[in-house]
Amino acid sequence: MELPKVGSIGEYIRDQRKQAKISLRQLATQAGVSNPYLSQIERGLRKPSAEILNQIAKGLRISSQALYVQAGLIEDREPDSDVLAAIRTDGSLTERQRQVLVDIYESFRKENRVEASTQAERTSQNARPESEPHGVDAVPAEEGATSSSNGRRNPEPKEG
Repeated sequence: MELPKVGSIGEYIRDQRKQAKISLRQLATQAGVSNPYLSQIERGLRKPSAEILNQIAKGLRISSQALYVQAGLIEDREPDSDVLAAIRTDGSLTERQRQVLVDIYESFRKENRVEASTQAERTSQNARPESEPHGVDAVPAEEGATSSSNGRRNPEPKEG
């Protein structure tokens, strides 16, 4: 009798391990888990805890968030961009190079989101109407104008 598959997390871990050119035994050692347990995870027979996923992510030098999303522990907030997909599938890069590129790319995206948020906040503040003077006597000030006792602006006489 075959045990039911837990999900695609094991396949994902296996793919990441193979892309990083790490053996099952090496990853098990780096992650601090036994060979048979890691093998069962990769074959979909065991569901690893968040702590084990974190250890595996460190061993693979990838984001633990990526493993959490794949395992269904957290929801992916944004779908991967084409750039991230291209970086992650580029076989000519080492795993370390891929991770550095992903980190740099994500830092730029985060910086741009913060900047866009700040800009949107400024725009919304500028869109608020300021209190305007009321009444018929409210006239914009002109350069060199003075106010008379009735509130109207009178041009100052020029010497000359």
